[in-house]
Amino acid sequence: MTTTHLSSKDQYIAYRTYLILGALFIASLVVSNLIFQKFFYWDFLGVYTFEISVGILPYPITFLITDIISEIYGKQKANQIVTAGIFASLFSLLIIFVADIVPATSWSPITDTVFSTVFGATTIAVLASMLAYLFAQYIDIQVFHFWKRITKGKHLWLRNNFSTFFSQLIDTATVLLLLCASHIIEWDRFGALLLNGFLFKMLVAVLDTPLIYLGVYCFRKRFSLKQGEELALTV
Repeated sequence: MTTTHLSSKDQYIAYRTYLILGALFIASLVVSNLIFQKFFYWDFLGVYTFEISVGILPYPITFLITDIISEIYGKQKANQIVTAGIFASLFSLLIIFVADIVPATSWSPITDTVFSTVFGATTIAVLASMLAYLFAQYIDIQVFHFWKRITKGKHLWLRNNFSTFFSQLIDTATVLLLLCASHIIEWDRFGALLLNGFLFKMLVAVLDTPLIYLGVYCFRKRFSLKQGEELALTV
C-alpha cells in the first residue's frame, strides 16, 4: 500500500490521534480483564437471549480500533498498539497481585475476602485473556491486511468483518478453554458461552461497520488520503 507524507503540523495531529486511539485500546483491554467475573443476560429483540460476561462489552472496541489503525496507519503501527496492550495487561496484573497480598486494615471498606473474591481470579483471567488476545489481535491484523491486498484497498466492510469474525472466534474459544481448564468456569457451560460470546461479537462487528467507515472517512478527509493510502508517521 502507498503512504502519504505529511507536514509537521499534520504529523503532530496524526501522531496525537494515534496515541489517543492507543490509549482507548489499552483502557478497553485492561478493563475487560478486571470486570470479567460478572455475567449478565441480554434479550436481543426477543429473538435470542445472550448470557455473557460484562468483560466482553469493552473488548470489541479493541478490534474496531486496531482495524482503524490498520487501515489508516498501517500494519506496523497496529502491531505496536497490540504489543503495548500486552505490557499494560502484565503491569495491571502485577498491581492487582500486590494489592491482593497486602493485608487490609480493620476499618477498610473492602476486606481481604471481598477483594480476593472480586479480583482473586484476575491473575488467571488476565493470562488467559492475554494468550487469546495474542492469537486474536495479531491474526485480526494479518487477515485484515490480507483482504486489503486482495481487494486493492476496496470493500472496507469485508475486511473489517471477516478479520473480526475469524479472530473473535479464536479469542472466545481460547479464553473459555483456559478458564474452564482452570476451573473458574464449569465445562458444562463451555458450549453455551462459546456460542453466546461469538454471536455477540459477530453482532457487534456488524453494528460497528458504520463506525469504521465514519472513522476512516474522517481521517481520509482530514489528511487528503486516497483509497488504500496510509499515513507515514515519522515522529
